[in-house]
This record gives sequence, structure tokens and C-alpha cells, in this order.
Amino acid sequence: MATKTAIIGLGIMGRRMLEHMQPHDEFSPAVLWDPDEGTWAAARDLAPEATVAASAEAAIAAADLIYLACPPQPRKTYALEAAAAGKALFLEKPLGVDVAESEALVAELERHGVPAAVNFTQAAGTALAKVSEAAGSGAMGDVVGVDIVVTYPAWPRAWQRSADWLRFRAEGGPTREVLSHFLFFSERIVGPLTLVWAKPAYPEDPALCETHLLARLETAAGVPVSVMISVGGAQPDRQEVTFKGTRASYRISEFSILTRSDGGPFAPLGDAPADTRATSLRAQLDALALCLKGQPHPLATPQEALRVQRLVEGMLAGTG
Repeated sequence: MATKTAIIGLGIMGRRMLEHMQPHDEFSPAVLWDPDEGTWAAARDLAPEATVAASAEAAIAAADLIYLACPPQPRKTYALEAAAAGKALFLEKPLGVDVAESEALVAELERHGVPAAVNFTQAAGTALAKVSEAAGSGAMGDVVGVDIVVTYPAWPRAWQRSADWLRFRAEGGPTREVLSHFLFFSERIVGPLTLVWAKPAYPEDPALCETHLLARLETAAGVPVSVMISVGGAQPDRQEVTFKGTRASYRISEFSILTRSDGGPFAPLGDAPADTRATSLRAQLDALALCLKGQPHPLATPQEALRVQRLVEGMLAGTG
């Protein structure tokens, strides 16, 4: 039987998840809520049979799985309420913006023992599985470094502008929203990372988020992870992470386009799906269904998300 699901937060991510939960056999997105009534109409167009709850608390009470697509700051409150009521949780990333609060959240999730996962969108994808296999089998040789490059002409990107909070330093910025995905991916391949140094740059307005970031992280064995984020200029979006091996290197572009190099140009590994976002979301939901059944799954755990958050907030503070 499909799991009755509440979606809290009906911005772009909430509506995307709603759209892909609708046809999925394992989920019934029956309850919706957002503090902005202007978002309700768009969500109801996607799921006319769903109920718009009177409050977040009512939405939580009415469902068995709670998907939290709201901004980071209210997320902890809703997650704690849901966990205390024994409800399963699927949380957007970042886990939070205050490390101490997120540590307390993870401890409470563990105490209540509810199924919980965080939506790092590459977790269930083919790219992560293939790079992990190549690293584990020795096909890459020794992994000698990871390069992460994220550049945009503007932030937020055009499709994100309705989520105005993304441009502010308090909760938004490309480091939390985008780099966090690649840090999660990197830790899955090379192991836990430690921040060595980071140099963020901010606009003159102290309320606005970072526009540039350079950083170096390392594994316990000294494998370096180099990070560059840059916003501005006439250019297309660029989002890529490269795992450099002594035999072969693997690059993931635009979150899911996987290419390989043995020293020459990077060449595609298989055909890219026609709709990479739809393929990714379907894989995440398939994995979430396993999580809810208590079966092994590849989704990010709250503990992994907390590790990523510590790295991200350290970078934004600057060190070294």
C-alpha cells in the first residue's frame, strides 16, 4: 500500500517531488502545506486530490511520511515534531545551518528510531554507483585527488528566484545548496574529509550570500579535494566533480552525466538519460521506499548530512 505522505514546503523542490511522487506506486502525496498561500494553486494543479492542511502540525499529524522541502531554519522544528510522533522523514539538504542544532536533531532522530534520510540527489544515481565500483575494484588505480568546480552567471539561478531566501547569507548560497551534493559524493568515494583551509568572498551587503569560494579538504590519508565556486559573468552553468585516479579518472557533470578519461579527452560512459532530473528523482524515491521498509538503501543518512554540514559551515566561516 502506498505510504501517505505530507509535503511541507511547496516551492520548486516541493513541487518537483510532488510531481514525481504522484505516479510512484509506493507513495501517496495526500497532504500539502506551505506558509505562502500563493504556492498552493500550483501544487494543487499537480495533485488535485491532495488536501491542503491548515498548518504544518496538521500536515504532520495526517501522514506517515513527512517530506520537508522548507528552508533550513524551520526544518528542525518540523522534523523533531514528526520524529516524536513516530513519522518517517525525508529531509532536503542542507540538514541545517547551525551545527549545534543539527547535532541535537540527529541525536533525537536516533533516539526516536524513525526511518530518516536526506535528499542528496546523487545518492541513488548510476554515476555514484559506477564511480564507487571503479574505485573499489581498482579500475581507477589509486585515487589521488578530487576537483570540484561550480560556476554560475548569477545566483540564485533563474529557476530558483522564487525562493528568495537562497540569496541571503543566513540560509542560502551555492555552497550549501550545490557544493554540499559534491561533498557528500566525495565522502562516499574517498572517505571522511577534513577542512584544511577555505577562503569565501561576500558582497558588500552583509545580508547576501557568498559569490566565490576556494577551499582545500583532505582525507586522513592526505588525498586532496580542491573546491572552486564562482558567480558572475556571461557563461553557462557549470557543475562538475572529477575523481582523479592513476589509471583512470571519472567526471560527473550536471549531477549525473558520467565521463571517463584514461589520459585523453573525457568520453561518455553510456547514454545520458533524456531527462536527468526525472531519472534521479525516480531513483531517489525507489531508494526511499526501501528505507521506509527497513531495507538496505543508498540514501544519505542524517549522520552523513551532518558531516557535510560541518564542512560547509566551516568553509563559509573561512579558515586557514
